Amino acid sequence: MKALSRRRRSPLAVFAILLIGLLVTGGLYAVAAGTVNKADAAESNQSVTGDAESGEKLFAANCATCHGMSAEGSDSGPSLVGVGGAAVDFQVGTGRMPMQMQGPQAQIKPKQFDDQQTADLAAYVASLAPGPEVPSDEAVSSDGVSDEELAEGGTIFRVNCAMCHNAAAAGGALTRGKYAPTLKGVSEKHIYEAMVTGPQNMPVFNDSNVTPEQKKQVIAYLKHIETQGSPGGQGLGSLGPVAEGLFIWTAGLGLIIAFTIWITTRHS
Repeated sequence: MKALSRRRRSPLAVFAILLIGLLVTGGLYAVAAGTVNKADAAESNQSVTGDAESGEKLFAANCATCHGMSAEGSDSGPSLVGVGGAAVDFQVGTGRMPMQMQGPQAQIKPKQFDDQQTADLAAYVASLAPGPEVPSDEAVSSDGVSDEELAEGGTIFRVNCAMCHNAAAAGGALTRGKYAPTLKGVSEKHIYEAMVTGPQNMPVFNDSNVTPEQKKQVIAYLKHIETQGSPGGQGLGSLGPVAEGLFIWTAGLGLIIAFTIWITTRHS
């Protein structure tokens, strides 16, 4: 009984319980987040026809405070004249707009508007001046993309995008509190729209430097690697040697602390 009581009071027991709790919580969160991302991606790929008149009313009620009554812009938000429906569909469809708070860049959050309302807002902004249009399902579909085209999409991505989004599309940090988001779980339509509109810190890849066919190849490549998993074991966020080194350092330091606690309890 005394030996059992000593084990219960051991600091290692607290450490083990905390570690198990963190692992279980992290695993449940990862499963839940993956399910939500897949559902959002499937929903975002559905085509909806927008109504500019309804969109104008939504704009006046929800967007004009920052962007002006005629979308001409203000001190709180840029002009939307000429940005096209694709920019609105991306920003509103991913929950970045309306912004939750001012910051270095708009944060991703749950969508405030449904698909029909998003399409209406996009149609209204598109009616103000020519700009990139919301792509069709055919333009973003990776059906029929050959293995050679898939490989070409990977090359285009690594040359133009990997320096910010990571070679595994896991995202990465930029300067002054900005970041390139992960592309995993992002719908094909939103990936295409990001390329043609250049949201946040991203450059615009118009049809003259990356053709529509090449955009389709990049999208097909991203969706391909998204389904491949991590054949080498735990991916650690696909952040490369930094994450691996941090894991080894943290795990090694934890083992040293645990071993030190074990030695001190034995001597006492």
